[in-house]
Amino acid sequence: MNINRRIQTLDEFTIQQLRAFPQATGELSMLLRDIGLASKRVNVEVNKAGLVDILGDAGSVNVQGEDVKKLDVFANNQFIGVLKHGISCAGVGSEENDDIVVFDDEVSNNSKYVMLMDPLDGSGNIDVNVSIGTIFSIYRRVSERGKPCTIEDFLQPGNKQVAAGYVIYGSSTMLVYATKRGVNGFTLDPSIGEFCLSHADIQCPPTGKIYSVNHGNFFQYQDEVRKYINGCQAKDKNSGGPYTQRYIGSMVADVHRNLMKGGIFMYPGTTDKPKGKLRLLYECNPLAFMVEVAGGKATNGQQRILDVQPTELHQRSPLFIGSKDMMEELETFINPS
Repeated sequence: MNINRRIQTLDEFTIQQLRAFPQATGELSMLLRDIGLASKRVNVEVNKAGLVDILGDAGSVNVQGEDVKKLDVFANNQFIGVLKHGISCAGVGSEENDDIVVFDDEVSNNSKYVMLMDPLDGSGNIDVNVSIGTIFSIYRRVSERGKPCTIEDFLQPGNKQVAAGYVIYGSSTMLVYATKRGVNGFTLDPSIGEFCLSHADIQCPPTGKIYSVNHGNFFQYQDEVRKYINGCQAKDKNSGGPYTQRYIGSMVADVHRNLMKGGIFMYPGTTDKPKGKLRLLYECNPLAFMVEVAGGKATNGQQRILDVQPTELHQRSPLFIGSKDMMEELETFINPS
């Protein structure tokens, strides 16, 4: 990972990338800039959440059966509003909405991209001031341009993603996104209100010493997963000592840390929820795309996450994601040859 000391804003970076492809229309660059705008609006509210009436539950339950937080609603509305008034997105699929949101107007119908998002990942941590984030995924439409987008545009496997990324609202606010050309991170400079390139060409270290898993569910995991976790704790000094467990409970924060420092994140299925809890389209696919571009790996325990063909908008999936060598070690436990 190279730390870039020259100030280059997100807008400048996307324009520079656009120049490398003379045939490009610029729609993807504009879409990424819209995402940056919406995330800055959300960041303002996140930073003053304790001062205004935006903490706590909104009094409703989303399609996942989870209590909706007030800031969830705000973030969802901000992203949908910005994208609807832009010119680069035909529609949105959100964790907070039962169905896709189609932007049925002349400009949007001619847009070639759709976006899927978790507008506020880790929102259960809002009230206790723990890092939270936004996760997004961008696909090229498969439906006919000039007409409203359809559900088929959103039910594409992760390997069809054009770009994916997340915004993490923490000690600093970062927007990290990936295309097939690489992964780059931008830190929000509050003095100028712009995301500036701070982490160019991010590479996930091939190994690390951190594993992330909810130990509270240990006895509900399959035997092979429990054996791997025991192995993480029992490593001897000759192999680098035992791994350190770090589990924030905000997936975007856990994966961000492992992407930067090396590590593995696991959210296996349990006896109660064999399909896991995480959403394939809103969480697993975008983060898997980013980590793979950076040199890591991601699987559902049986196959590569990005090869899974979605069948429903809010489909759930187990997830194992992280540094390449650690993932290959895990696979010797869960998929022994």
